[in-house]
Amino acid sequence: MLLSTLNHSTVKNIVLVCLADLIVGISYGALAHSQGFDFWVPLTLSILVLAGASEFLFIGVVFSGGSPISAALAGLLVNSRHIPFSFAVSELAGKGPKALLGYHIMNDESVVFGLAQETDKEKRAAFWLCGLGILMCWPIGVLIGEGVGSFIQDTKALGMDAMFPAIILALSLPALKDKSLRLTAIIGAVIAVVSTPFLPAGIPVLMALISLVIYIRS
Repeated sequence: MLLSTLNHSTVKNIVLVCLADLIVGISYGALAHSQGFDFWVPLTLSILVLAGASEFLFIGVVFSGGSPISAALAGLLVNSRHIPFSFAVSELAGKGPKALLGYHIMNDESVVFGLAQETDKEKRAAFWLCGLGILMCWPIGVLIGEGVGSFIQDTKALGMDAMFPAIILALSLPALKDKSLRLTAIIGAVIAVVSTPFLPAGIPVLMALISLVIYIRS
């Protein structure tokens, strides 16, 4: 049903993004393995949290000596960007019990694909297809990463950390044809870059949301 609603190009792009998430999941699983985590830790996070940035942050904080509680709080702070997401896709996530799953699979990619479609039916189909695809691919990638982790000496050398930003940038480019939205994005990017040297990881991205005031007022 979801596949028949969308055109071939959109389905292909969603599949490619899900495969990219699987590859990054391999990097995440390998990194967790190299830092001494039991396989069930990243696997559980990949299913219940389903948010790559906060999951990488969690294992990084714990590995550096921080408590699991402080790591979880840091992850929640990074994921607070999902608050404006939830308003943007409230009509796509469904109602009642279905909404619990809908909001769980809400992530950067599913939101971008959902909002990029023209009709409401296509928006819902793209949102759910991408979200469910990542829900399957991300944990599978983590399991593969745990399996091959002992053979990868330096996960950063693979350059996989640049994949997510590149994907989101490519998906966002069509929306930047809107002059007001383009100005908002530029100001948000400047805020994030300028505040990066002074704030903990993840916070500059949240600071960039201040630029949304410009778009809302326009």
